Amino acid sequence: MKKSKLIFIATLIFLLISGCSKPNEETVTISANADSEYVHTFTDLNLGILFDFNFRLPDADKRWVTVWAESYRDGEKEPDPLTEISYGSSPQQVTEGHLGFGIINSTAEESMLFLYAPSVSTSPVKIESLNVPNRFSAWDYAIGDKKVALSLGETKLLAVYRQSAGNAIRTYDFQDEEAVKQMIKEDSRVLLLKIKIEESHE
Repeated sequence: MKKSKLIFIATLIFLLISGCSKPNEETVTISANADSEYVHTFTDLNLGILFDFNFRLPDADKRWVTVWAESYRDGEKEPDPLTEISYGSSPQQVTEGHLGFGIINSTAEESMLFLYAPSVSTSPVKIESLNVPNRFSAWDYAIGDKKVALSLGETKLLAVYRQSAGNAIRTYDFQDEEAVKQMIKEDSRVLLLKIKIEESHE
């Protein structure tokens, strides 16, 4: 009796461990990659700011990906994204690799933004300088380096660049929608990098 109980418990533990160790291969995942070669190269060349992510898209032949940077000034959202990339219906069933957002010359008179994803990228887009005298700026990932699952139709905040309205800058929980709204209201300039995965209509 004791032996059969031990076998049952051992089998149960094995099944639980196996279930936890095997991620769902059908799940779209993304994670911050702040220590990537892309980021180090960008930093070493003093080009500006780069947010890099590891991105895995199963069923890529049936999915559509949109990544964009929203802009807010003094609490008001600008009507169009500063830059956007949209792609899908891949000939491959699974795509994975680097996805990211770069800000070139973030402290110069003129800045440029660009986006990239596996097998696709945008040309740099010029915007007015993000460098404002007597303003503090900060930037950070909104997700960590652990894989985050993305649901179809969900809009996910990936990274934030912002400037204070005064001579100090607060910290916020970027996973809290109300905290993000408060940040947009209090800071003078906010850029939000977002992603959305949808079913392809083709």
